[in-house]
Amino acid sequence: MENYLEINRNSWNAKVDPHLKSDFYFVDEFLKGRSSLNSIELELLGDVKDKNILHLQCHFGQDSISLSRMGAHVTGIDLSDKAIESAKELAQQCGTDTKFICSDVYSLPEILDQKFDIVYTSYGVVGWLPDLDKWAGVISHFLKPDGRFIMAEFHPAVWMFDDDFTKVTYNYFNEKPIVETYEGTYADKSADIVKEYVMWNHSLAEVLQNLISHHIGLEIFREFDWSPYPCFNQVEEFEKGKWRIVPFGNKLPLVYALKGRKK
Repeated sequence: MENYLEINRNSWNAKVDPHLKSDFYFVDEFLKGRSSLNSIELELLGDVKDKNILHLQCHFGQDSISLSRMGAHVTGIDLSDKAIESAKELAQQCGTDTKFICSDVYSLPEILDQKFDIVYTSYGVVGWLPDLDKWAGVISHFLKPDGRFIMAEFHPAVWMFDDDFTKVTYNYFNEKPIVETYEGTYADKSADIVKEYVMWNHSLAEVLQNLISHHIGLEIFREFDWSPYPCFNQVEEFEKGKWRIVPFGNKLPLVYALKGRKK
């Protein structure tokens, strides 16, 4: 898929306005100080005061700004120029010094010359990338020796099912690009958007082995039977801020999270 970046940039640009207005992203509360970070990633991040953090695939920067509010020096990057414009405005409104760069992950080493204490990425990120060997190389490139990589992501088991979780439709393994057209968006199902997108499924082994191959040693790996976001169909909130897919209850892993260290 030669032009996947362009297709996906258009798709993400179309999502920015409806996302800014959605309850899912609670922008009004965010401006008043509410953090966008969840317990899953906060436990792995620990104390980030005075740490230099690179946030990959940051959308319009809420997690980046939340990390800045915790005392970190943060650079957020995203493919969508519209998302990055909004991120800069949001940071200005929040009074943080968060930096934002419009770039796809693979091109970043050509335009950013800096090393970081922490590289962070979360929720719905690796599926937009065709090559995880290259991805892990970029992470390793930007980490200082002994730097940490923190990731929280939806579990690949989830992406095997159709949208309503009635049957297994997709391969667990990275067989080929998944090219589809969707209506609406996970944050607002009724949004007036019809866009094509290109994604890839990546197994846990593909994620972990590529990190290990680029000298990022695994220190913590966790799996969760709930999601901090109601972004799937057929979900119920069984505890405040924790959602599960109704037909499966606690039987399906929805999220995994990891902490690695650059050797």
